[in-house]
Amino acid sequence: MTVKENGNPRALLPFIVFLILFIGSGIVTGDFYSFPVLVAITIAAAVAFMMNPKERLDTKVEIFCKGAGNSNIILMVLIFLLAGAFSEVAKGMGAVDSTVNMALALVPQNFLMIGLFVIACFISLSMGTSVGTIVALAPIGVGISEQTDISMALTMAALIGGSMFGDNLSFISDTTIAAVRTQGTKMKDKFKVNFLIVLPAAVITCLILGMLTMGSVASITGNDYSLIKIFPYLVVLVLALAGMNVFLVLPIGILFAGGVGLVDGSYSLMAVIQKLGDGMAGMYEISFLAILIAGMVALIQHNGGINYLLNLVTRNIKSKKGAEFGIAGLVSLTDLSTANNTISIIITGPLAKNIASKYGIDPRRIASILDVFSCSIQGLIPYGAQLLVAAGVAKISPMSILPYSYYPALIGICAIIAILTGFPKLKDEEQIEVSSKILLKKAE
Repeated sequence: MTVKENGNPRALLPFIVFLILFIGSGIVTGDFYSFPVLVAITIAAAVAFMMNPKERLDTKVEIFCKGAGNSNIILMVLIFLLAGAFSEVAKGMGAVDSTVNMALALVPQNFLMIGLFVIACFISLSMGTSVGTIVALAPIGVGISEQTDISMALTMAALIGGSMFGDNLSFISDTTIAAVRTQGTKMKDKFKVNFLIVLPAAVITCLILGMLTMGSVASITGNDYSLIKIFPYLVVLVLALAGMNVFLVLPIGILFAGGVGLVDGSYSLMAVIQKLGDGMAGMYEISFLAILIAGMVALIQHNGGINYLLNLVTRNIKSKKGAEFGIAGLVSLTDLSTANNTISIIITGPLAKNIASKYGIDPRRIASILDVFSCSIQGLIPYGAQLLVAAGVAKISPMSILPYSYYPALIGICAIIAILTGFPKLKDEEQIEVSSKILLKKAE
Protein backbone atom coordinates (compact mmCIF):
# COMPACT_ATOMS: atom_id res chain seq x y z
CA MET A 1 0.00 0.00 0.00
CA THR A 2 1.40 3.42 -0.95
CA VAL A 3 1.76 6.41 1.33
CA LYS A 4 -1.16 8.05 -0.51
CA GLU A 5 -3.36 5.02 0.14
CA ASN A 6 -2.33 4.99 3.80
CA GLY A 7 -3.34 8.64 4.09
CA ASN A 8 -1.95 11.54 6.05
CA PRO A 9 -3.00 12.05 9.70
CA ARG A 10 -1.79 15.67 9.66
CA ALA A 11 -4.50 16.45 7.09
CA LEU A 12 -7.06 16.00 9.88
CA LEU A 13 -5.84 19.13 11.69
CA PRO A 14 -8.84 21.24 10.49
CA PHE A 15 -11.22 18.73 12.14
CA ILE A 16 -9.22 18.95 15.36
CA VAL A 17 -9.28 22.76 15.27
CA PHE A 18 -13.05 22.73 14.77
CA LEU A 19 -13.61 20.37 17.72
CA ILE A 20 -11.26 22.34 19.98
CA LEU A 21 -13.09 25.58 19.21
CA PHE A 22 -16.50 23.99 19.67
CA ILE A 23 -15.77 21.89 22.77
CA GLY A 24 -13.23 24.27 24.31
CA SER A 25 -15.58 27.23 24.21
CA GLY A 26 -18.32 25.09 25.75
CA ILE A 27 -16.10 23.97 28.61
CA VAL A 28 -14.80 27.48 29.29
CA THR A 29 -18.17 29.25 29.10
CA GLY A 30 -20.41 26.41 30.26
CA ASP A 31 -22.49 26.92 27.12
CA PHE A 32 -21.74 24.61 24.19
CA TYR A 33 -23.64 26.95 21.85
CA SER A 34 -21.80 30.16 22.76
CA PHE A 35 -19.24 29.91 19.94
CA PRO A 36 -21.03 30.40 16.59
CA VAL A 37 -20.66 27.16 14.66
CA LEU A 38 -20.23 28.99 11.33
CA VAL A 39 -17.28 30.91 12.75
CA ALA A 40 -15.75 27.68 14.06
CA ILE A 41 -16.07 25.89 10.72
CA THR A 42 -14.76 28.95 8.83
CA ILE A 43 -11.61 29.01 10.97
CA ALA A 44 -11.21 25.25 10.49
CA ALA A 45 -11.61 25.69 6.71
CA ALA A 46 -8.93 28.40 6.78
CA VAL A 47 -6.60 25.92 8.48
CA ALA A 48 -7.38 23.42 5.70
CA PHE A 49 -6.30 26.02 3.13
CA MET A 50 -3.00 26.47 4.99
CA MET A 51 -2.22 22.77 4.80
CA ASN A 52 0.00 21.42 2.00
CA PRO A 53 1.87 24.71 1.30
CA LYS A 54 3.42 23.34 -1.90
CA GLU A 55 -0.02 23.28 -3.51
CA ARG A 56 -1.08 26.41 -5.40
CA LEU A 57 -3.82 28.44 -3.71
CA ASP A 58 -5.83 28.47 -6.96
CA THR A 59 -5.83 24.67 -6.92
CA LYS A 60 -6.98 24.57 -3.30
CA VAL A 61 -9.80 27.02 -3.99
CA GLU A 62 -10.95 24.90 -6.92
CA ILE A 63 -10.90 21.72 -4.80
CA PHE A 64 -12.84 23.48 -2.02
CA CYS A 65 -15.46 24.88 -4.41
CA LYS A 66 -15.97 21.53 -6.17
CA GLY A 67 -16.53 19.86 -2.80
CA ALA A 68 -18.84 22.64 -1.57
CA GLY A 69 -20.77 22.60 -4.85
CA ASN A 70 -21.22 18.83 -4.95
CA SER A 71 -24.68 18.02 -6.35
CA ASN A 72 -25.68 16.11 -3.20
CA ILE A 73 -24.75 19.09 -1.02
CA ILE A 74 -26.69 21.57 -3.16
CA LEU A 75 -29.72 19.25 -3.21
CA MET A 76 -29.45 18.97 0.58
CA VAL A 77 -29.41 22.76 0.92
CA LEU A 78 -32.47 23.16 -1.34
CA ILE A 79 -34.38 20.60 0.72
CA PHE A 80 -33.33 22.37 3.93
CA LEU A 81 -34.77 25.64 2.59
CA LEU A 82 -38.05 24.07 1.44
CA ALA A 83 -38.43 22.17 4.72
CA GLY A 84 -37.88 25.35 6.72
CA ALA A 85 -40.44 27.22 4.62
CA PHE A 86 -43.09 24.50 5.03
CA SER A 87 -42.53 24.17 8.77
CA GLU A 88 -42.80 27.93 9.37
CA VAL A 89 -45.88 28.45 7.17
CA ALA A 90 -47.70 25.50 8.79
CA LYS A 91 -46.77 26.62 12.30
CA GLY A 92 -47.77 30.23 11.62
CA MET A 93 -51.33 29.35 10.57
CA GLY A 94 -51.87 27.32 13.75
CA ALA A 95 -51.11 23.75 12.70
CA VAL A 96 -49.02 22.99 15.78
CA ASP A 97 -51.56 24.43 18.22
CA SER A 98 -54.42 22.54 16.57
CA THR A 99 -52.46 19.28 16.67
CA VAL A 100 -51.64 19.70 20.36
CA ASN A 101 -55.18 20.68 21.33
CA MET A 102 -56.75 17.80 19.40
CA ALA A 103 -54.36 15.31 20.96
CA LEU A 104 -55.01 16.61 24.48
CA ALA A 105 -58.76 16.40 23.87
CA LEU A 106 -58.47 12.77 22.77
CA VAL A 107 -55.90 11.46 25.29
CA PRO A 108 -57.44 9.72 28.35
CA GLN A 109 -56.53 11.56 31.55
CA ASN A 110 -54.91 8.48 33.11
CA PHE A 111 -52.50 8.09 30.16
CA LEU A 112 -51.06 11.59 30.19
CA MET A 113 -47.38 10.62 29.94
CA ILE A 114 -48.01 8.18 27.11
CA GLY A 115 -50.16 10.85 25.48
CA LEU A 116 -47.45 13.50 25.84
CA PHE A 117 -44.89 11.13 24.31
CA VAL A 118 -47.17 10.24 21.36
CA ILE A 119 -48.13 13.90 20.78
CA ALA A 120 -44.43 14.81 20.68
CA CYS A 121 -43.82 11.93 18.25
CA PHE A 122 -46.45 13.17 15.82
CA ILE A 123 -45.59 16.87 16.03
CA SER A 124 -41.84 16.26 15.61
CA LEU A 125 -42.60 13.91 12.70
CA SER A 126 -44.69 16.68 11.13
CA MET A 127 -42.41 19.64 11.93
CA GLY A 128 -39.08 17.86 11.44
CA THR A 129 -37.54 19.54 14.49
CA SER A 130 -37.02 18.20 17.99
CA VAL A 131 -36.18 21.57 19.54
CA GLY A 132 -39.26 23.21 17.98
CA THR A 133 -41.44 20.41 19.37
CA ILE A 134 -39.95 20.81 22.85
CA VAL A 135 -40.53 24.57 22.78
CA ALA A 136 -44.18 24.02 21.75
CA LEU A 137 -44.97 21.29 24.29
CA ALA A 138 -42.74 22.00 27.30
CA PRO A 139 -45.21 24.42 28.96
CA ILE A 140 -47.91 21.72 28.71
CA GLY A 141 -45.51 19.20 30.24
CA VAL A 142 -44.80 21.59 33.11
CA GLY A 143 -48.54 22.01 33.69
CA ILE A 144 -49.09 18.24 33.80
CA SER A 145 -46.28 17.78 36.31
CA GLU A 146 -47.49 20.61 38.55
CA GLN A 147 -51.03 19.16 38.72
CA THR A 148 -49.94 15.59 39.43
CA ASP A 149 -47.32 13.73 41.42
CA ILE A 150 -45.40 12.95 38.21
CA SER A 151 -41.76 14.01 38.34
CA MET A 152 -40.91 17.10 36.30
CA ALA A 153 -37.78 15.33 35.06
CA LEU A 154 -39.83 12.33 33.87
CA THR A 155 -42.27 14.62 32.07
CA MET A 156 -39.48 16.44 30.25
CA ALA A 157 -37.78 13.12 29.39
CA ALA A 158 -41.01 11.81 27.84
CA LEU A 159 -41.30 15.00 25.80
CA ILE A 160 -37.65 14.82 24.65
CA GLY A 161 -38.08 11.16 23.71
CA GLY A 162 -41.08 11.89 21.51
CA SER A 163 -39.27 14.84 19.97
CA MET A 164 -36.29 12.65 19.06
CA PHE A 165 -38.69 10.19 17.38
CA GLY A 166 -39.54 12.75 14.71
CA ASP A 167 -36.03 14.18 14.60
CA ASN A 168 -34.90 10.70 13.58
CA LEU A 169 -37.73 9.80 11.18
CA SER A 170 -39.32 12.93 9.72
CA PHE A 171 -39.00 13.49 5.97
CA ILE A 172 -38.20 17.17 6.62
CA SER A 173 -35.81 16.65 9.52
CA ASP A 174 -32.25 17.95 9.08
CA THR A 175 -30.85 14.58 10.14
CA THR A 176 -32.95 12.60 7.66
CA ILE A 177 -32.08 14.94 4.80
CA ALA A 178 -28.36 14.78 5.66
CA ALA A 179 -28.33 10.99 6.10
CA VAL A 180 -30.21 10.33 2.85
CA ARG A 181 -28.23 12.77 0.71
CA THR A 182 -24.79 11.65 1.99
CA GLN A 183 -25.65 7.99 1.30
CA GLY A 184 -27.46 8.50 -2.01
CA THR A 185 -30.68 6.72 -1.05
CA LYS A 186 -34.38 7.63 -1.03
CA MET A 187 -36.20 9.14 1.93
CA LYS A 188 -39.09 6.67 1.89
CA ASP A 189 -36.66 3.71 1.74
CA LYS A 190 -34.62 5.03 4.64
CA PHE A 191 -37.85 5.70 6.57
CA LYS A 192 -39.04 2.11 6.20
CA VAL A 193 -35.74 0.63 7.44
CA ASN A 194 -35.36 3.21 10.21
CA PHE A 195 -38.96 2.85 11.41
CA LEU A 196 -38.65 -0.92 11.77
CA ILE A 197 -35.52 -0.46 13.89
CA VAL A 198 -36.98 2.12 16.32
CA LEU A 199 -40.61 0.94 16.55
CA PRO A 200 -39.86 -1.51 19.42
CA ALA A 201 -38.19 1.34 21.32
CA ALA A 202 -41.32 3.51 20.99
CA VAL A 203 -43.61 0.69 22.16
CA ILE A 204 -41.39 -0.17 25.13
CA THR A 205 -41.15 3.51 26.07
CA CYS A 206 -44.95 3.75 26.14
CA LEU A 207 -45.15 0.67 28.38
CA ILE A 208 -42.53 2.07 30.78
CA LEU A 209 -44.22 5.47 30.95
CA GLY A 210 -47.58 3.78 31.53
CA MET A 211 -46.24 1.69 34.43
CA LEU A 212 -44.39 4.60 36.05
CA THR A 213 -47.40 6.95 35.98
CA MET A 214 -50.24 4.51 36.56
CA GLY A 215 -53.03 6.21 38.51
CA SER A 216 -51.79 9.76 37.90
CA VAL A 217 -54.54 12.05 36.61
CA ALA A 218 -54.63 15.79 35.83
CA SER A 219 -57.34 18.05 34.46
CA ILE A 220 -55.39 19.09 31.36
CA THR A 221 -57.63 19.59 28.34
CA GLY A 222 -57.06 20.92 24.86
CA ASN A 223 -58.61 24.14 23.59
CA ASP A 224 -60.46 24.41 20.29
CA TYR A 225 -58.79 22.81 17.32
CA SER A 226 -59.34 22.66 13.58
CA LEU A 227 -58.88 19.45 11.62
CA ILE A 228 -58.24 21.40 8.42
CA LYS A 229 -55.19 23.03 10.03
CA ILE A 230 -53.68 19.60 10.68
CA PHE A 231 -54.33 18.56 7.07
CA PRO A 232 -51.07 19.99 5.56
CA TYR A 233 -49.00 17.79 7.90
CA LEU A 234 -50.96 14.71 6.86
CA VAL A 235 -50.60 15.61 3.17
CA VAL A 236 -46.81 15.82 3.45
CA LEU A 237 -46.56 12.55 5.40
CA VAL A 238 -48.83 10.62 3.03
CA LEU A 239 -47.24 11.94 -0.18
CA ALA A 240 -43.72 11.32 1.13
CA LEU A 241 -44.57 7.75 2.18
CA ALA A 242 -46.18 7.21 -1.23
CA GLY A 243 -42.79 7.89 -2.79
CA MET A 244 -43.42 11.30 -4.36
CA ASN A 245 -40.23 13.31 -4.93
CA VAL A 246 -39.50 15.61 -1.99
CA PHE A 247 -39.18 18.56 -4.38
CA LEU A 248 -42.87 18.11 -5.13
CA VAL A 249 -43.99 17.08 -1.64
CA LEU A 250 -42.72 20.18 0.15
CA PRO A 251 -44.09 22.79 -2.31
CA ILE A 252 -47.48 21.01 -2.20
CA GLY A 253 -47.33 21.11 1.60
CA ILE A 254 -46.49 24.83 1.50
CA LEU A 255 -49.42 25.52 -0.86
CA PHE A 256 -51.83 23.60 1.39
CA ALA A 257 -50.58 25.29 4.58
CA GLY A 258 -50.62 28.75 3.01
CA GLY A 259 -54.02 28.11 1.40
CA VAL A 260 -55.59 27.06 4.70
CA GLY A 261 -54.14 30.15 6.38
CA LEU A 262 -55.53 32.44 3.67
CA VAL A 263 -59.01 30.85 3.75
CA ASP A 264 -59.44 30.99 7.54
CA GLY A 265 -57.95 34.47 7.84
CA SER A 266 -54.75 33.49 9.64
CA TYR A 267 -52.72 34.99 6.81
CA SER A 268 -52.77 37.72 4.24
CA LEU A 269 -50.90 37.00 1.02
CA MET A 270 -47.91 39.09 2.13
CA ALA A 271 -47.91 37.36 5.53
CA VAL A 272 -47.58 33.97 3.82
CA ILE A 273 -44.67 35.27 1.76
CA GLN A 274 -43.07 36.68 4.91
CA LYS A 275 -43.38 33.31 6.65
CA LEU A 276 -41.81 31.61 3.63
CA GLY A 277 -38.84 33.94 3.95
CA ASP A 278 -38.61 33.46 7.72
CA GLY A 279 -38.66 29.68 7.34
CA MET A 280 -35.91 29.71 4.74
CA ALA A 281 -33.87 32.17 6.82
CA GLY A 282 -34.09 29.78 9.76
CA MET A 283 -32.23 27.19 7.65
CA TYR A 284 -29.44 29.49 6.48
CA GLU A 285 -27.00 28.45 9.20
CA ILE A 286 -27.33 24.69 8.64
CA SER A 287 -27.22 25.25 4.85
CA PHE A 288 -24.01 27.27 4.92
CA LEU A 289 -22.61 24.84 7.46
CA ALA A 290 -23.19 21.92 5.08
CA ILE A 291 -21.51 23.83 2.22
CA LEU A 292 -18.45 24.83 4.28
CA ILE A 293 -18.02 21.36 5.78
CA ALA A 294 -18.22 19.78 2.32
CA GLY A 295 -15.56 22.15 0.98
CA MET A 296 -13.30 21.54 3.97
CA VAL A 297 -13.75 17.76 3.70
CA ALA A 298 -12.76 17.96 0.01
CA LEU A 299 -9.46 19.61 0.98
CA ILE A 300 -8.90 17.12 3.78
CA GLN A 301 -9.56 14.26 1.37
CA HIS A 302 -7.17 15.75 -1.20
CA ASN A 303 -4.46 15.90 1.47
CA GLY A 304 -4.99 12.28 2.52
CA GLY A 305 -6.98 12.78 5.73
CA ILE A 306 -10.02 10.76 4.68
CA ASN A 307 -7.88 7.83 3.52
CA TYR A 308 -6.12 7.87 6.88
CA LEU A 309 -9.42 7.82 8.77
CA LEU A 310 -10.80 5.12 6.50
CA ASN A 311 -7.76 2.89 7.10
CA LEU A 312 -7.82 3.65 10.83
CA VAL A 313 -11.49 2.76 11.22
CA THR A 314 -11.41 -0.32 8.98
CA ARG A 315 -8.04 -1.66 10.19
CA ASN A 316 -9.62 -4.23 12.52
CA ILE A 317 -12.90 -4.62 10.65
CA LYS A 318 -13.38 -8.05 9.14
CA SER A 319 -17.10 -8.15 8.44
CA LYS A 320 -20.18 -6.13 7.52
CA LYS A 321 -21.27 -6.06 11.16
CA GLY A 322 -17.88 -4.72 12.17
CA ALA A 323 -18.16 -2.02 9.50
CA GLU A 324 -21.64 -1.03 10.71
CA PHE A 325 -20.42 -0.82 14.31
CA GLY A 326 -17.47 1.28 13.12
CA ILE A 327 -19.82 3.73 11.41
CA ALA A 328 -22.07 3.82 14.48
CA GLY A 329 -19.06 4.60 16.67
CA LEU A 330 -17.85 7.34 14.34
CA VAL A 331 -21.14 9.23 14.24
CA SER A 332 -21.67 8.75 17.99
CA LEU A 333 -18.23 10.15 18.88
CA THR A 334 -18.73 13.06 16.49
CA ASP A 335 -22.09 13.89 18.08
CA LEU A 336 -20.57 13.70 21.56
CA SER A 337 -17.98 16.20 20.35
CA THR A 338 -20.23 18.63 18.47
CA ALA A 339 -23.52 18.23 20.40
CA ASN A 340 -25.32 18.46 17.06
CA ASN A 341 -26.68 15.36 15.35
CA THR A 342 -27.04 17.01 11.93
CA ILE A 343 -23.44 18.24 11.94
CA SER A 344 -22.23 14.81 13.03
CA ILE A 345 -24.01 13.16 10.06
CA ILE A 346 -22.71 15.73 7.56
CA ILE A 347 -19.14 15.21 8.84
CA THR A 348 -19.16 11.41 9.01
CA GLY A 349 -21.51 10.76 6.06
CA PRO A 350 -18.86 10.72 3.29
CA LEU A 351 -16.57 8.45 5.31
CA ALA A 352 -19.49 6.14 6.13
CA LYS A 353 -20.32 5.92 2.42
CA ASN A 354 -16.75 4.83 1.63
CA ILE A 355 -16.85 2.14 4.32
CA ALA A 356 -20.27 0.94 3.17
CA SER A 357 -19.08 0.66 -0.44
CA LYS A 358 -16.04 -1.34 0.64
CA TYR A 359 -18.10 -3.86 2.61
CA GLY A 360 -21.20 -3.96 0.40
CA ILE A 361 -23.63 -2.47 2.93
CA ASP A 362 -26.98 -1.21 1.70
CA PRO A 363 -27.13 2.63 1.78
CA ARG A 364 -30.58 2.43 3.41
CA ARG A 365 -29.00 0.69 6.41
CA ILE A 366 -26.14 3.16 6.66
CA ALA A 367 -28.47 6.17 6.45
CA SER A 368 -30.57 4.63 9.23
CA ILE A 369 -27.52 3.79 11.38
CA LEU A 370 -26.16 7.33 11.04
CA ASP A 371 -29.52 8.87 11.96
CA VAL A 372 -30.45 6.51 14.80
CA PHE A 373 -27.12 6.64 16.62
CA SER A 374 -26.71 10.40 16.23
CA CYS A 375 -30.24 10.96 17.60
CA SER A 376 -29.68 8.47 20.40
CA ILE A 377 -26.55 10.29 21.59
CA GLN A 378 -28.14 13.71 21.04
CA GLY A 379 -31.03 12.77 23.34
CA LEU A 380 -28.64 11.64 26.08
CA ILE A 381 -26.05 14.44 26.30
CA PRO A 382 -26.87 17.04 28.98
CA TYR A 383 -25.18 19.79 26.96
CA GLY A 384 -27.29 19.14 23.84
CA ALA A 385 -29.90 21.68 22.76
CA GLN A 386 -32.82 19.32 23.47
CA LEU A 387 -32.06 18.73 27.16
CA LEU A 388 -30.95 22.33 27.69
CA VAL A 389 -34.20 23.78 26.27
CA ALA A 390 -36.44 21.37 28.20
CA ALA A 391 -34.51 21.90 31.43
CA GLY A 392 -34.64 25.67 30.95
CA VAL A 393 -38.43 25.73 30.59
CA ALA A 394 -38.92 23.35 33.52
CA LYS A 395 -36.29 25.11 35.66
CA ILE A 396 -34.48 21.87 36.51
CA SER A 397 -31.00 20.49 35.84
CA PRO A 398 -30.44 18.68 32.53
CA MET A 399 -28.71 15.94 34.53
CA SER A 400 -31.95 15.19 36.40
CA ILE A 401 -33.63 14.28 33.07
CA LEU A 402 -31.04 11.65 32.08
CA PRO A 403 -32.26 8.79 34.36
CA TYR A 404 -35.65 8.95 32.62
CA SER A 405 -34.35 9.27 29.03
CA TYR A 406 -35.72 5.88 28.00
CA TYR A 407 -36.45 6.42 24.31
CA PRO A 408 -33.03 7.80 23.24
CA ALA A 409 -31.31 4.96 25.10
CA LEU A 410 -33.68 2.32 23.70
CA ILE A 411 -33.24 3.36 20.06
CA GLY A 412 -29.49 2.96 20.53
CA ILE A 413 -30.03 -0.53 21.98
CA CYS A 414 -32.45 -1.44 19.18
CA ALA A 415 -29.92 -0.27 16.58
CA ILE A 416 -27.19 -2.41 18.17
CA ILE A 417 -29.51 -5.43 18.06
CA ALA A 418 -30.36 -4.61 14.43
CA ILE A 419 -26.66 -4.66 13.52
CA LEU A 420 -26.05 -7.94 15.39
CA THR A 421 -29.03 -9.67 13.79
CA GLY A 422 -28.95 -8.03 10.36
CA PHE A 423 -32.50 -6.76 10.90
CA PRO A 424 -34.39 -5.75 8.86
CA LYS A 425 -33.67 -8.03 5.91
CA LEU A 426 -33.67 -6.06 2.67
CA LYS A 427 -34.65 -7.66 -0.63
CA ASP A 428 -31.78 -6.45 -2.82
CA GLU A 429 -29.12 -6.15 -0.11
CA GLU A 430 -27.54 -9.46 -1.11
CA GLN A 431 -26.96 -8.20 -4.68
CA ILE A 432 -25.21 -5.07 -3.32
CA GLU A 433 -22.88 -7.27 -1.26
CA VAL A 434 -22.05 -9.51 -4.27
CA SER A 435 -21.32 -6.47 -6.47
CA SER A 436 -19.05 -5.04 -3.78
CA LYS A 437 -17.08 -8.28 -3.51
CA ILE A 438 -16.56 -8.34 -7.29
CA LEU A 439 -15.25 -4.77 -7.24
CA LEU A 440 -12.90 -5.57 -4.35
CA LYS A 441 -11.49 -8.59 -6.21
CA LYS A 442 -10.90 -6.48 -9.31
CA ALA A 443 -9.14 -3.84 -7.22
CA GLU A 444 -6.87 -6.50 -5.76
